[in-house]
Amino acid sequence: MNNESTGLLVCGSGPAGMMLGLLLARAGIDVVVLEKHADFLRDFRGDTVHASTVRLMDELGLGEKFRRLPQNRLGDLVAPLPDGSKIALSDFAALPAPYNYVAMIPQWDLLDFLAAEAATEPGFSLRMNTAVTGLIKEGGKVVGVRYRTTEGKEGEIRAQLTVAADGRHSTIRQALGMVPKEYPVPFDTWWFRLPRHAGEQDEIASLAAEFKGDQIALSFTREDYYQIAYFTDKGADARLHAEGIERFRERIAELLPQYADRVAHITSMKDLHLLDVKLNRLKRWYADGVLLIGDAAHAMSPAGGVGINLAIQDAVAAATILAEPLQQRRVTTADLARVQRRRWWPTVIMQGAQRLLQRVLFIPAFAGKGARPPRLLVFLARHFPAFKKLPSRLIAFGPRPEHAPSFARRSG
Repeated sequence: MNNESTGLLVCGSGPAGMMLGLLLARAGIDVVVLEKHADFLRDFRGDTVHASTVRLMDELGLGEKFRRLPQNRLGDLVAPLPDGSKIALSDFAALPAPYNYVAMIPQWDLLDFLAAEAATEPGFSLRMNTAVTGLIKEGGKVVGVRYRTTEGKEGEIRAQLTVAADGRHSTIRQALGMVPKEYPVPFDTWWFRLPRHAGEQDEIASLAAEFKGDQIALSFTREDYYQIAYFTDKGADARLHAEGIERFRERIAELLPQYADRVAHITSMKDLHLLDVKLNRLKRWYADGVLLIGDAAHAMSPAGGVGINLAIQDAVAAATILAEPLQQRRVTTADLARVQRRRWWPTVIMQGAQRLLQRVLFIPAFAGKGARPPRLLVFLARHFPAFKKLPSRLIAFGPRPEHAPSFARRSG
């Protein structure tokens, strides 16, 4: 069995884990990131890179390279009205340039990019195909993890600090016995793709919502396909499977008649990817020797696509606060508590906004009262166009956006 040691051990190489690893490697910390998968190629992961992250890339001296990655600008959310017309509920272009947009970029491209930049730092190491199997504790303090590779090799890595960035099903969180408070979520989401025909004029990265009875769908226009999110009441997956693929195609054709000519491309239920939507939050994001960030600390619903933004902001705050204690080899639980205090209220505010959206939109829909955008929101968007900057800014930056720490900044 291999036994190693490092300054910082990050479990999970999603946006939060990779950003934290990059930032603290730039602070001169020895960093090891563990990832259980062989690569970053997984369908229907969040693809939104928010304005606060684009600004962060500039501050890190990576803006020019980042903008060369394949990407599009997310369009404003357009919702249908009962009279058949449509209304834009956001206005990203009204935000101050050049950070007046949300980029859509495949998450695997973003993670490959961050991994390549982090690899230029001498103290950084990314271990793919390496799953955490348990924690190492001494005197009640977490001092590292045990791991197993896909080849069956086992080992231990000890660290000054272990960070759990391993998502909503966090292995670290389970090993610590931490249980987040769950907030009711009335829906799950089925993701799937439909082909985009040559000559169709939909603007790439446009986002459209459709409401009909108790059914809701979001459609994202990609280069050669439409990415569809079909919202169903919580726990309806067994019923939808029992109804079969033909009935599901009928549902989509009724809800999205513009795509009725291509629903046959949904060949089986295996073409549908169920997201069991969670909205939860740990009361305490740390224990002695370990910190949890991103979805491991607070799972977000897909509403607004803000989960990636919050996770990256967690990473930036953690790096800013913990760099000096790590350099001096004196990380305390008080330092970890500072990270949570810094990011607590932004998380509470965004989860509160998501819960409000559930109450005014999803719960009435699934109760048979019909789905439609909130009347107040429509009124404000129609009669006070400047109002649309508020949801745009909340999505693009979130509350309390973080800036790159001075030690991580480079010239472009």
